[in-house]
Amino acid sequence: MIEAAQHRYFAYAEGVGRAHGHVIEAPSFEAAAVGYTEIYAPPVDADDEIRVFVAEMEGGQEHCFVIDLGDGQAEPCGRR
Repeated sequence: MIEAAQHRYFAYAEGVGRAHGHVIEAPSFEAAAVGYTEIYAPPVDADDEIRVFVAEMEGGQEHCFVIDLGDGQAEPCGRR
């Protein structure tokens, strides 16, 4: 089995800010968002969701994801 290449991302949750962010190694932006949520248990909103911002360490590109704790799905922030 071939493993996906790991990249370094900086992830932080809405409500806690960049000062409480962490470097996550993952194969994609989405995987980094989910990994951050699983490891650091950021604050959950009233809809049982977590908004996570993920920035690529090398290029600086940033994406936002909403993670629904009810079904475990992560979607880009603009799709909700």
